[in-house]
Order: sequence, then structure tokens, then C-alpha cells
Amino acid sequence: MIMQRNIEAKLRAALDPAHLQVINESHRHSVPPGSESHFKVIVVSKHFEGQGLLGRHQAVNVLLGDELQNGVHALSMQTHTPEEWARRDGRVLPSPDCMGGGKTGN
Repeated sequence: MIMQRNIEAKLRAALDPAHLQVINESHRHSVPPGSESHFKVIVVSKHFEGQGLLGRHQAVNVLLGDELQNGVHALSMQTHTPEEWARRDGRVLPSPDCMGGGKTGN
């Protein structure tokens, strides 16, 4: 849970999110039990206003650069402004199934 807590802390400090979820999805992939290598983040922040999707994702990638270089293999992102989040009615897109490594029973 150390990696997950680090991700949450960095995103909270930099983006002051109205809503934040950091979900460890490592169990859905071919990794040892207890791994912290695959995450999905849902971030709702005023800081994203005026930014396109690419800019938002680049900003998150910069914030989490150390984690992406040191253990996080995959990071799925859903980045929204508060207005966009309200229009979505809080719906989170499901993650796709793992496509590699022979993991079964997802």
C-alpha cells in the first residue's frame, strides 16, 4: 500500500482534487500477490480546466514520474474538471481485461 499512498499524496498535494480514487488493479494482471504495479486513477480537479486530455495526462505523468520509473508498470487515468464529472454523474469507466501474461479468471 506504500505506492498507492504515495500516488494519492502527490495527486492531492498538486491538484487539490474535488474527487480522487487511486485503485490498485495489479491483482487483474500476471504479477505476484500484493504487487503495486498497475493502477487506475480518477482525478477531478479545477486544475484541468482549459487543458485537453493529453495535457492532463502529461501533468499526471510528470507528478508521478518517480513512481512510473520505480515500480508502476501501468497507469490508467480518468481526468475530469468538476463540471465534466458532474455531467458524468460520477460514472467511472471500467478497466479493460488484461491482454497479456496468461492471467485467467479476471
